[in-house]
Amino acid sequence: MPSPAQVSRIPDADGVKRAAAKIAALLPPTPLLAFEHEGRPVWAKAESLQPVGAFKIRGAWNRLSDLTPAERAAGVVAVSSGNHAQGVAWAAQRLGIAATIVMPCDAPAVKLAATRTLGAEVVLYDRPGGEDRDAIARALSEQTGRVLVHAYADPWVIEGQGSAGIEIAAQLGEEPALIATPCGGGGLTAGLALACLGAAIVPVEPAGWDDVRRSLASGRIEGVARHAPATACDALQTPATAPVNFAVLQARCAYGLAVTEAEVRAAQRFAFARLRLVLEPGGAAALAALLAGKLAPPARGETVVMLTGGNVDPAAYAAVLARAD
Repeated sequence: MPSPAQVSRIPDADGVKRAAAKIAALLPPTPLLAFEHEGRPVWAKAESLQPVGAFKIRGAWNRLSDLTPAERAAGVVAVSSGNHAQGVAWAAQRLGIAATIVMPCDAPAVKLAATRTLGAEVVLYDRPGGEDRDAIARALSEQTGRVLVHAYADPWVIEGQGSAGIEIAAQLGEEPALIATPCGGGGLTAGLALACLGAAIVPVEPAGWDDVRRSLASGRIEGVARHAPATACDALQTPATAPVNFAVLQARCAYGLAVTEAEVRAAQRFAFARLRLVLEPGGAAALAALLAGKLAPPARGETVVMLTGGNVDPAAYAAVLARAD
């Protein structure tokens, strides 16, 4: 079950700096790659090159390394379509903590296999059938006494994800003017907002799953429609952001953007051809917004797009590269 500290603690900039120091002692910075778009320089933060192929290792390590001895002995429970699952499993294996991950039965096979290889127990749920993943995880936490490590609604996770922003500022020698990032529940978006207080932060979601964009526009948390369209961006399929995330997003994000499936595929092809990077659909969402002309780089200062994951199904990825849309 979530501890009282998880429920009441508010993530902040000092927490992000502390998390960044912990992660810097463990992992090298991911590359910040330069490219030109319409004559303007842009930087791409290649989180797809993390040991688990996604930025989620940051929040998972920050959370699990802060568990008390009793919490470590009990173990952890998490919910994920694959990237948070691998981050938690990786951290748990390194720290000697038992981990159970609730994953959708339609998660990419490569993510399911990688999570199991890292030693975590996987419990499948029926996402197409409408099973409530969070209810399953809460029940497991209550039955076993294991700590629930939420993928985005956890202050330690938010601060851990924000360590990417600390790295970016160090690599550039200053804070960027704008950071565009793929957004699911808003953990990374909120973390970046706390890390780079002078930067404009723009969350990007797949069309039909753009609940954060709509929430920012309405001023209240909006959920995804019950019959949301299919999307290849499995990593960004979250039902709604959480209050702890939305409090940061509402204060720091002026707007959000939505991208189409075709725009995401175009971004995957661009990353492969121009940056020599393999990106999963969700990991390419911010790049898709830039390439589609939906993201306007500022007149002054640096623009950064987050490339958040590269755990893609090989056959699906080959099909994307072969398309011309």
